[in-house]
Formats: sequence, C-alpha cells, structure tokens
Amino acid sequence: MSRLEKKQPARCTDLPLKNADICSKLKILKQLLKSCYGPTGRLKQIHNNIGGQVVTTSTSVVLLPTLSSTEPFINLIRTSIINHISRFSDCGLFAGILCLSLIEEAQLSSLRKDVCQKVNKYLLGLCTSYLQQEDCACKVKVDFNSSHCLIRLAHGVISSKPACVLRESEILHITRLIVQGFLLTVPCDKPGAVKLGRIVTLAVEGLPVMDSTIFPGLLLETPDLSLHLTGLLNCGQLRTIIFTASLAGDLSELGEGTIVVHKGMDVEVQILDQLLKIGEKVVKDEVKLFMCQKVIHPVLQQYLRYHGIVVIERLGINLLEPVIQLTGAQPVATLHSIPPRAYGKVKEITIRQFGSKIMLHLVPTEETAICTLILCHRNETMLNELKVACEKAQHVLRLTLRDQFAVYGAGCSETHLAAYIRYKVNFKASKTIDLDTATMFGCMQTEYVLAAEGFCRSLESVTAALDHNGGSSLIDLTHAHHWTLPTDMTTDEMDRTLGLCRCGVVQYCKDYKWSFLNTKYTEFSPAAVSGEADVLDSFTAKVNGLQVAVETANLALDVQYIIQDTN
Repeated sequence: MSRLEKKQPARCTDLPLKNADICSKLKILKQLLKSCYGPTGRLKQIHNNIGGQVVTTSTSVVLLPTLSSTEPFINLIRTSIINHISRFSDCGLFAGILCLSLIEEAQLSSLRKDVCQKVNKYLLGLCTSYLQQEDCACKVKVDFNSSHCLIRLAHGVISSKPACVLRESEILHITRLIVQGFLLTVPCDKPGAVKLGRIVTLAVEGLPVMDSTIFPGLLLETPDLSLHLTGLLNCGQLRTIIFTASLAGDLSELGEGTIVVHKGMDVEVQILDQLLKIGEKVVKDEVKLFMCQKVIHPVLQQYLRYHGIVVIERLGINLLEPVIQLTGAQPVATLHSIPPRAYGKVKEITIRQFGSKIMLHLVPTEETAICTLILCHRNETMLNELKVACEKAQHVLRLTLRDQFAVYGAGCSETHLAAYIRYKVNFKASKTIDLDTATMFGCMQTEYVLAAEGFCRSLESVTAALDHNGGSSLIDLTHAHHWTLPTDMTTDEMDRTLGLCRCGVVQYCKDYKWSFLNTKYTEFSPAAVSGEADVLDSFTAKVNGLQVAVETANLALDVQYIIQDTN
C-alpha cells in the first residue's frame, strides 16, 4: 500500500511585479528576445535537462515553444506571444520585446498602474487608426502587378534569420522561389469562391542551397519505388484513387461499414479477400495510381504492382489535402464499395532524384494551385531553420491578400510611430481646450504625457534592439526614420557613413537634424517620403503584434495574485 502524503496548500504570490524573482525572470526574458532580434541577432542553443535534440535558432516560432518556465506569470506572456505567432507567423520577437518594455516602463514610472493601462490602450488606438489611414506615412501599397514588393517582403523574412547561414545570392534565390511558389498557389480565372493552393516543402540535406527549386504539382518521397514505373512516364491521363481507411488488414482499422464473419473461417483471411476484391475492382477500372493515407497490406501491394499500378502508402494527414486538390479524387473511407466519383486523375508521373532521395512527381492534368518547394542546405540545423523561415515568408505573402499593405521595416515604422505619438500627445497637451483627455484617464496632464513618453520609449527600444555591434541608433527629425552610426564613426562623419536609412527609402541630407534614440527631441509631425523601401514588414502581422503587446502588457499590469497548485 502506498504511503499517503498530506496535501500541500496552494502557493499564493501577491503583486507579482513587486516580486524580485519574477522581475529578474522578466528581465532575462527581455534580454533573451532582444539578443535574437534582427539579421545580426545572436543564436540560441536550447537543450532540455533530460537529453534530446539541441535546437539552434533565433526565430520566435522555434524559440518560445521550446522555452519552459515554472513561473505562471512568465508563461502568461509567453503563451500570448505564441498565440500571435501561430496566427500570423511574423513579428513574434517584436511583440515580445514591446510587451516587456511596456511593463518595464510602467514599473520605472511613479504612475499608478491603471493610468498606464488606460494611456497604453488609448495610444494603441491612436497607432492603429493612423496605420489604417490612407495617408499613413509609414506604410506602402502592395502592387500585385509587379513582384518587386513581394520579393522585398519575403527577403526581409529570410534575411532576418542568421541561423540559416545564407549568402546574399542564396537569400535572393530562395526569396524568388518563395514568391514564385506563392503566385502558383493563387488560382487564376476560377469562377465562384477562390480557394488558395498550397506549397508543400521537402527538405534535402547535403546539397547546395542554389540547388533548391520549385515544381508545379506534387512531389512525394518514395524510397522503395519499383522500376516498373518507367512505362508510365508519358501515358496521358492516369486514373487515380485515394483511400483514407487503413488497408493493412487490421480488424480495428477497417474504417466505415461492416464485415460479415462466417462461422469457422479465419477473420484475417476474410479481410484479405475483401482487400483483394478492391484490387480487382481498381484493376478493372484501369486505375494507374493507388494511394493510401495509412498502411497497405503487402499482398495487396504485390497484386496491384503485378498489374502495373503505382502504389503509394503512408501519405499522412498533411499530404492528404494537397493530393486530393491536385488529383480531384474523392477519398474512400470504406472497403465495401468505390463510387465512380472517387476517381481522380493526373497527367503523368515522373521520377526525380535529389541527392539520395527519390521522389515521385505527380503532374496535374490542368493548371493547379499546388506546387512543391525543394529546399536544400548543407546540414540539418541550417536546413531546419531555413524551412521555418520559408514557411513564415509564405504566410507573410498570403497575408497581403487580406491587407494589401506593407510597413517600413528595419525599425523605421517604430521610430515613425513614436514620433507621431509624441507629436499628437504634446500638441494636444498644449491646447487648453483638450484638458479632458487627461481627465478621462483620471490623472493630471503631466502624468498623461509621462505615460505616453514611456509608450514611445518602448517602441524605440524595439528599434534599438536591432543593433548588436555597439553602433548608435539615430532618428532624423524630418521623416522619423531609423539610422545606424557605426561604432568607429562620430556625428561629424555622418555625411560619409549615412547613405540611406535602415529601410532604404530615405536618402541622407546634410540639412537634416538628428537625435539619438531614447533622447529628448523637439516634437514634430513626421513627413511622408516617396520611393521604394528595401526592407518591408508585414502590415497585418505588425498591427496585430502591436495590439497583442499592448493588451498583454496591460493584462500583466492588472495581475494582483498568482495562485499555484504545488501538489
């Protein structure tokens, strides 16, 4: 009999933001996220204390889920950022750094927490309404008549992942493949509701990055491919069928329907007979490609291949949907009957080889929105990070179909928003007719301005996190864009070192006035600038990341007690 232990009382922590241990962990998390931010971010190696794979990354999609904490307050913030990443893929580090900076600014100020929360919420509304305006000076329209804007968006995602270890020519090659794949997944001239296609990514280790390529249609890994396939390379349209029910012959996995078991007969033999009847049916119907989501019985496989049918098993749930979309087949979930509408077709089947991997290329009968991206890299670590980066870039491009805008990247949109907020707040504060703004927050006007300054410093701290080499971050007092002055240069040498702002849209002018980030400067209304930026960020992901950061910070400031079960 096991020994009974007395149940321990729950642990209660009041005012967590005044707890030294929690504040220390928040500071460490902020330093961790800031050190990963941007193209020159520092890599992190993550390894749990019970063994397992070592993960090398600087990407929030990989980093945050692998981090674990026993502190519920930390997990509250981490989970909120992970939820944003799962929906938008990008701007996870931006949201995390901004959230933690807002919490830190609220702690450093002498203001009441409810004042900080109300001002943060108000300024968030000011930012989002400005970003939604047609004349917003820190966003650009995505022109789908040209691929240039799409390439810059995808390039920004790929180039900001240093663990991919790519040369500039390799970044450009991968970027073009991603944009090409994105355009292939958008159907053209389709009546009715438009259904986007999908890019299936296959990773090949050991080959140069420049060997990466993209194919219309679908490539499937088939290591045990039989040589009899060569006769099917150019046979015209090939009839196809897909089973979602297991064809392994196991009684527990027969799918829908019933099996009549006769007395005195072996159940396995009866099930095998039923499987062979399926084989006879598809042979009679001249099926040339037989696929199953799960396992196919070896006897059935041998029978089908004997009759010249290509057999593919263990498709898996991830490939099922693109295969259905490409072939037009309706999946069969029973062993009893095959309806005529279940059959699909492909134009041809070819064999392609990349390194040691042999793949079956299913060519569609007509234009389809399914394509396959073959990603190559020198080792597993770099390849895994590149695959994550490509999936993020694909999602970012898809977001442009919903909101056809992009914002200036490389920290320029954050400095622009900070300057805009400062101008709006101080302009209103100087008007005696607008004294109700501070009253609405239950504070004095000086407190309102102080809380707004903390909000702006938090935005600028995200921009400052981009530099990891000791340089100085500057802002021009005309357009409010971000500039970097190298460590070995002084402000007197700016005309030689500063050519373009970090996003590449503003040209250096000797008449500009300058200020270092997070230093006091005279408020001004940032002027718009014409031209094409070199670095762009996702508009949708940035706006949502801003909302998540502010709302999570306000939620954290509102937590009074943490009750944790210790049993």
